[in-house]
Amino acid sequence: MFKYLLTIFFPMLLLANLTYVSNYNKELALLGSFDIEPSFMYDPVMNNMRLKNNTTIKNRLFFKAMKDAYLFIPAIKNILTKYEIPQEFLYLAMAESNFSTRAYSKKRASGLWQFMPRTGKHYKLQIDEYVDERRDLIKSTEAAAKYLSALHKRFGKWYLAAIAYNCGGGKLNSAIKKAGTDDLKVLLNAKKKYIPRESRFYIRKIVALALIGTDEQFLLSSEYGYLLNRANAYPIATVKLSGGESLKRVASLIDIPLKDLQKLNRHLKYDFVPPYSKGYDIYIPYIKLSEFKQKYYSEPIKNIYRVHVVTSGDNLSYIGKKYGVSYKVIKDFNKLKSNRLKLKQKLIIPIIGKNTKKINSRHYYMVKRGDSLESISKVFKVSIQNIKLQNHLNGSLIKIGDRLKIYE
Repeated sequence: MFKYLLTIFFPMLLLANLTYVSNYNKELALLGSFDIEPSFMYDPVMNNMRLKNNTTIKNRLFFKAMKDAYLFIPAIKNILTKYEIPQEFLYLAMAESNFSTRAYSKKRASGLWQFMPRTGKHYKLQIDEYVDERRDLIKSTEAAAKYLSALHKRFGKWYLAAIAYNCGGGKLNSAIKKAGTDDLKVLLNAKKKYIPRESRFYIRKIVALALIGTDEQFLLSSEYGYLLNRANAYPIATVKLSGGESLKRVASLIDIPLKDLQKLNRHLKYDFVPPYSKGYDIYIPYIKLSEFKQKYYSEPIKNIYRVHVVTSGDNLSYIGKKYGVSYKVIKDFNKLKSNRLKLKQKLIIPIIGKNTKKINSRHYYMVKRGDSLESISKVFKVSIQNIKLQNHLNGSLIKIGDRLKIYE
């Protein structure tokens, strides 16, 4: 009888043991990709984060973020590989923004990799009236890869590059000098406080998320096992559009919902590409690339919007009547703080026909009598805090005629 039971259960015990060993080896390899010692596996704070993320609610949030980013995660991994950065740094983006290209912080950091305006421009990310390339999922990842490469070259270890990404190279350099070592365990000492508290939790959060995201048994036991089967090829394609081209028109030509195209192109502040550009890149699903090549043709810019050069005697009301567009729309599209115009000033005049009201509130809202932050937040389904952050409001006071930025 004993031999019979042994025959049945021994293979099962052996398989369980092999699975445990395999997972453990993968976890050690993951730590190694960050240049972190194996003993970090027993860090109590990191393991507490890992356990908290394994709760039902946290699982849903984790997998929702992974699912939402399903289309462009392979593209991010390819770029990281191109710059010889461990693919586990994918989870740095998750820690920064939860894979949201629309993420925006109170410190004015934006996008997938949470670039500050100054750092973004340093890495040649365009930020102007028409685009914010910190929200460009490809260009911002290229910039982040270059930044991380530079930090790794400076500090020599990947976990130091991750910490420096959070608190800055200057602070980390001072911390290493003060500690007399770059050993992770020493730098994370809560009593000595060599690095900021946020950074001490930051590196642990990245590792905890990476351990969860690469745990095959965990993924297979969930309803999201398919996330393991992401292809290595780009499931999105880059296409070039002429200046002023409309996303709505492109979406119609290749037969996809406009909201899906907008999701891939959050870097565009309006639903058209910059008018000053001879050609500007946008992203479409790769499966639509062939259809785009067959159906797309450039349409004259005048059929999308016009550029009006202010001459003597012009005012917003007159210009609006001339083009059949509300003066408020012109004001919003050109981000004018007042109704005053300057000679030779260039104004974008969208040719929108019956859609004037929709365009008027797409990204900005003009405060009317009786409005409050609470009522506006309910209409646009965004939080009051979100509106305050995006408009740099310290209090809740708003005035009639104020223009409020509404991105989400």
